[in-house]
Amino acid sequence: MTRRYADAVEVQRRDDAPAQFLWRRRLYVVRAVLAHWFEAGGWWRGVAAASVFGESTAPPATADLVLAPIPPAPMWGQRAWGEPAPDVGVAVGSAAVEDREREYWRVEAGTGQAAGTGQAAGTGVYDLCFHWSVGGWTVVRAID
Repeated sequence: MTRRYADAVEVQRRDDAPAQFLWRRRLYVVRAVLAHWFEAGGWWRGVAAASVFGESTAPPATADLVLAPIPPAPMWGQRAWGEPAPDVGVAVGSAAVEDREREYWRVEAGTGQAAGTGQAAGTGVYDLCFHWSVGGWTVVRAID
């Protein structure tokens, strides 16, 4: 049975792969990495892209965008015939692009060993997701 989640977790990595994670006050040790993939996300549907492409589906992203003049070009920045580059202005401010890129890891993990058996207790398959834009981890799926 597959269950979907969006629970925040703390993950410790070893050689870039998840080694263990803390979920719902339980420590899960990763026994095997079964799959690893990236999803680029719909960056073109974000607020910044909508303001560039002129779509009205998202609120304008220019509330804190300020145009400031480019400082005068130094001598090496002039055109070949001595004319300075035009002063067109540059955008400054918090106009970071939210690309929604995610990194997924499908892992087999368990909480420990069953008493006296030497076999893993509570082993399951989990999809862990690292959200690059926010720098956080979530459990997105648990497969029993």
